[in-house]
Amino acid sequence: MKVTKLLALLAVLAMVVAACGPSEAVDTTAAPDGATTTAATDTTEPATGGEAGAGGELILQQWQAPSGLNPYLSGGTKELLASSLVLEPLAEFSPEGELVAAMAEDVPTVENGGIAEDLLSITWTLKEGLMWSDGSAVTAEDVVFTYEYCTGTTDCTQSSFFGGIVSVVADDERNVTVTFEDPQPFPYTAFVTYQSPILQQAQFADCMAEAATACTEQNFGPIGTGPYVVDEFRTNDTAVYSLNPNYRGIADGKPFFGSVTIIGGGDAEASARAVLQTGEADYGWNLQVSPTVLQSMEAEGNGVVKAGFASNVERLMVNQTDADPALGDQRSEPGTEHPFLTDPAVYNALSKAIDRQILVDVGYGAGGEPTCNVWPIETATGGQSTNNDDCLTQDIEAAAAMLEEGGYVDSDG
Repeated sequence: MKVTKLLALLAVLAMVVAACGPSEAVDTTAAPDGATTTAATDTTEPATGGEAGAGGELILQQWQAPSGLNPYLSGGTKELLASSLVLEPLAEFSPEGELVAAMAEDVPTVENGGIAEDLLSITWTLKEGLMWSDGSAVTAEDVVFTYEYCTGTTDCTQSSFFGGIVSVVADDERNVTVTFEDPQPFPYTAFVTYQSPILQQAQFADCMAEAATACTEQNFGPIGTGPYVVDEFRTNDTAVYSLNPNYRGIADGKPFFGSVTIIGGGDAEASARAVLQTGEADYGWNLQVSPTVLQSMEAEGNGVVKAGFASNVERLMVNQTDADPALGDQRSEPGTEHPFLTDPAVYNALSKAIDRQILVDVGYGAGGEPTCNVWPIETATGGQSTNNDDCLTQDIEAAAAMLEEGGYVDSDG
């Protein structure tokens, strides 16, 4: 194996390895009533004066437009974001990474009795008086139905959230117990985050199993408990929302914006231009645009570029199976092994040869940070894990040495 060829291959493929958080453009120009849209990322921020909807219309330029509003039929972030304005889970994570109650009264723990001491079950209690946007009451049966809906069809993209569950049972109108096959030290999976929200049984009752994908009306206009209702939805184009009159936060001045419009189509650069130059939108999402282009747009003073870092990591997945065409139907099948990509000497050398900082500077700018971890999350003691930080420094000589020690010889210079 020629060392120099292997490292050259890496230089090409490594373009997808840098960690990134999506850049977003936020319009900061004053609205006619003196309010600003700097709170565009939080649609439930209380309005000045305590009146819900006082912020007027919020226009989101989401160039990767949602194809539907049922998160159980799509794993794409674009659909999850669009549906989260309407549908809610029992609990979700705050911007600070803390688990907080949404539809639930509180977050169950062993200490408050919500989680069994043997860790085999968790009981959730719904908020009292919780209503769907159509005015009907939310009950524990809706939670049970959501579980049955996802586990009853092969089309459910969020089935992993319900893995290891023995049963989901409504104990009464407001309490539902989830029982697991094995003890769960972290039972906050099913019905937690915008990937696993609660569906209304009355609306989706006829959409079970094979009928799930055919329920266009339900999938494009779900009834939820969130701050907004769907007024109009055009797949891969536009979504229009207005205030949910039965939203529990109305009396507290939430949500801040009275209506939301998601405009799809175009590309990332056009999305940035709509916010930073033409003023057609208040917020542009996932701006995968050259840092120099974004900087020139931002310099016009019409908005600012924000980067939000979470657990998103751009990475290169190395095939561990044997892709030899001679294997026929067994090519790249489980049980086969790649002749050299499974060798630690090779994949460690590949990692060591990457200049992650250059990839960030050229491709992501403020929207990227170098990382060596596929889970770049703050630890309980603060800061990210430093266990793999050796990869942050590119070292071609060290990479070549790893290959040579592994028996890979540069035979022709």
